[in-house]
Amino acid sequence: MTFSEIGLNQNIQKAIADLGFETLTPIQQEAIPYLLENETDLIALAQTGTGKTAAFGLPILHKIEVERKLPQAIILCPTRELCLQISKDMESYSKYIKGLKVTPVYGGASIVPQIQLLKSGTQIIVGTPGRVIDLINRKALRLQDIEFVILDEADEMLNMGFKDDLDIILAETPKEKQTLLFSATMPKEVMRISKTYMFSAKTIEVASRNEGTKNVDHHYYMVNASDRYKALRRICDINPDIYGIVFCRTRRETADIADKLMQDGYNADAIHGELSQAQRDHVMARFRQKKLQMLVATDVAARGLDINDLTHVINYNLPDDNEIYVHRSGRTGRAGKKGISIIIAHSREGRKLKDIERMIKRDLILKKVPNGDEICQIQLMRLVDKVVATEINHQIDRYLPSIEEKLAHLDKEQLIKHFVSTEFNRFLSFYKNAPDLNISGSKNNDSNKRGEKNNQKTERTGHAEQGHTRFFINLGKEKDLHAHNLIGLINEYTRNRNIPIGKIDIMRKFSFFEVPSDFATDVLGGLSDANWNGNRVNVEVSQAPGAKSSSGGGNRRDRGDSRDRSNGRDRNPSGDKKRNENKSWNGERSNSSKSITTKRNSEKPSTIRSSETEGSSFKGRFNAAAKRKRRA
Repeated sequence: MTFSEIGLNQNIQKAIADLGFETLTPIQQEAIPYLLENETDLIALAQTGTGKTAAFGLPILHKIEVERKLPQAIILCPTRELCLQISKDMESYSKYIKGLKVTPVYGGASIVPQIQLLKSGTQIIVGTPGRVIDLINRKALRLQDIEFVILDEADEMLNMGFKDDLDIILAETPKEKQTLLFSATMPKEVMRISKTYMFSAKTIEVASRNEGTKNVDHHYYMVNASDRYKALRRICDINPDIYGIVFCRTRRETADIADKLMQDGYNADAIHGELSQAQRDHVMARFRQKKLQMLVATDVAARGLDINDLTHVINYNLPDDNEIYVHRSGRTGRAGKKGISIIIAHSREGRKLKDIERMIKRDLILKKVPNGDEICQIQLMRLVDKVVATEINHQIDRYLPSIEEKLAHLDKEQLIKHFVSTEFNRFLSFYKNAPDLNISGSKNNDSNKRGEKNNQKTERTGHAEQGHTRFFINLGKEKDLHAHNLIGLINEYTRNRNIPIGKIDIMRKFSFFEVPSDFATDVLGGLSDANWNGNRVNVEVSQAPGAKSSSGGGNRRDRGDSRDRSNGRDRNPSGDKKRNENKSWNGERSNSSKSITTKRNSEKPSTIRSSETEGSSFKGRFNAAAKRKRRA
């Protein structure tokens, strides 16, 4: 099906032709004809990069009444970058529609110019929820004439903690309107939004909800965890024309990897939450102009980024939620082009690789980390090709006699060797005697499961990063908690989306996360009354093995490594099997993979005094009981 066949007005068709669009993508084939002919609500499920902006944008542009200088459509999206991208696309589609204005409104920029643009008259608003609410509160934006509401990347907005904001905005819109919800997934909160604010909605689902794109090849390399950066370098060197995103788990790791790449001579930079908006824009401009080959980013920082022609997506670390892997890999292999998604894995991640295969319904192909000889050959041939393709500037002709005189003592072979060595000695020196980074093991190796279990202590417990506080939370996979849910929970209850969240470890019955210590009080206070899917949230400061409580208590092990082997029952320091449920956790406990089944004290571990945890002292028990009564 072509765009000329679906009934769009001539001005829109002309703009589309200028952009080189001819045939519709699957989501466009389903959505556009339906929206042109119907005024009922629509739920569209499709992955990022499938042409969703045109799917909802073209029908809206077709229906907008240009003579009315009032907001008739509002498009809500999770990030500033996506807001600007959608606005740019809508302006491109409508460039031949005289009098139509598209106004982006977003945080991180002065609100005054945005208010002025709104006052001048606009038909379409594209905005992030926080800034839209600011404008509503200032009475600079009124939504009483809105006819179309579009929620783009609805799952991401909810994951980022915008649930209350969306409720406020949608409540400001008229009851009589058409609501369009576009999302990659359909979690419970998205379903709630659809049931609350949508009526008789038609659902369109393109392909399997979590299925990876057919244009992406999925590769993985198996290395020791300590060799990840070395493997990353070799992957980049064996692909000299790489143009990709490297995904890391934390802001600190993102900045560290980007710094290492730049120091090693690669065209790379980082994008993360510590950058100012101006710095962020500068990095993204360089990346879009391909002045950077690699962008190192966290998942949060990369949300809303729409970059064309990416050749590679590299997972320096696998995400906790496999759906996030699908989103990552979907950033390449767009517009009919081939792309490669790479995982740098270690032996303990075999089971997770199998889970990803089941989700994307594709095989992950094991690749060998290239050796030094392979890389040098690739890079040398690239250098030769570059020389051959270089256009000759004949202004050098007058210098040729002098050059020939200088080189007269060299024969052809010697001249080539000197020339190559001038440009290539760095690679030859670096990869001289380079070790083999590949390790035995695969996603099918049962020993991976044992390795994963045996290494829980090193992966999931221990000290927090310097300057960070590690928290325990009483929710895990059994309660359908994933990393993005946890981030959304923190954002929602602290009312602060600027809290940088570090390492997250999601376990079966409970989890751990880290934040900078400056935000520790905000997190404890904000989550004190939190609720997750009907479950009361309990958050405590977690101490690493051997660490002392800030109030002078004894050793307290991280809860990920602090379970007794006696069927989940905890022993007190005297060795008794029974434990008073009203007492705080105390003493050192043995390691186990079993779940904690005893009731946890509501007191925070870091605030419990040693006298209150010593069950052998009458005075200690009396003081502890009195303190609990006062707090109650």
